[in-house]
Amino acid sequence: MIEIIQTGPFNTVQDLGRPGFRNIGVTTSGAMDPLALKIGNSLLGNESGAAALEIQTYPFKLRFSKATAFAVTGADCGASIGGRTIQPCCALSVEAGQVLELGQPRVGTRAYICITGGIDVAPVMGSRSTSLRGAFGGREGRHLMTGDTLQLGEVSNPLNLPAAGLSVVDPTYALAEVYPAPQDGVLLVRAIPAGEHALFGADAERFWSQTWKISTQSDRTGYRLMGDPIKPTTPVEMRSHGVVSGVVQVPPSGEPIIQMADANTAGGYPKIAGVIEADLWRLGQARIGSRLRFVRVTHAQAAEVEKAVTGFVEDVRLTSRMVCGALQAMS
Repeated sequence: MIEIIQTGPFNTVQDLGRPGFRNIGVTTSGAMDPLALKIGNSLLGNESGAAALEIQTYPFKLRFSKATAFAVTGADCGASIGGRTIQPCCALSVEAGQVLELGQPRVGTRAYICITGGIDVAPVMGSRSTSLRGAFGGREGRHLMTGDTLQLGEVSNPLNLPAAGLSVVDPTYALAEVYPAPQDGVLLVRAIPAGEHALFGADAERFWSQTWKISTQSDRTGYRLMGDPIKPTTPVEMRSHGVVSGVVQVPPSGEPIIQMADANTAGGYPKIAGVIEADLWRLGQARIGSRLRFVRVTHAQAAEVEKAVTGFVEDVRLTSRMVCGALQAMS
């Protein structure tokens, strides 16, 4: 069990979400940075989608009520255990009573605390993710509060982690060949033209060429972008239709909205593009005010990026098993 000692709004329990219910108006939810969640769980030997804590307001503190192991991934927030600073993307064993602290992020926005066995809250529609809009899932459908206690899942064969912990290279660097570095501070986000792309005429090219800024009107539902407005060549009225995370819609204001983890299930705004799934985690770590530019890619190129990311996560899992297995054999 763990106890929340200090927290703020919007810190929640998340896993990889609850797909398959958008037809009845239920958002997928899940981690804004699913790659960080998968890395943390893979380091610990959990299922990749085991529930964890998504932290986006700081400082944050929790106390472990029993000996276990954990990993902090995602944002580099100067995490410490018992006052000792720990490296990002590092799995460590912890004793009962020790306190984990997270400070303001130096890099990124959201940190993920993965714990051996995962956070054991009641699943709703096959997922433990919190839907704040729907007020269900996670911890009673709400954000975490000081004094909350959370149970952990049972573990039959816990990993024998090294005393100094087990770290992996941050995916930003480990996957540098497939993730373009920011250019003059501008995040490059890959996307594929969507259904109504042609309706925007010359403005469609301005969508790709200009630099956008994430506005303060952004949250887990969607990121509204600021820049020179883009509009269809002629007014268009559309019936509401299904949308998913990554879809970029353009409302009458001409400022695009990127649907995020708590994406609306339907909408009537024209779709100009869709961010590739493998790039959504980078948006999940982007701060309000960040600048970005869209890079046009093909489905085949998107599949190559996804393949590289999947291979990295699997490498993390295999490395963790190999190192911990070797230690177990030596003990």
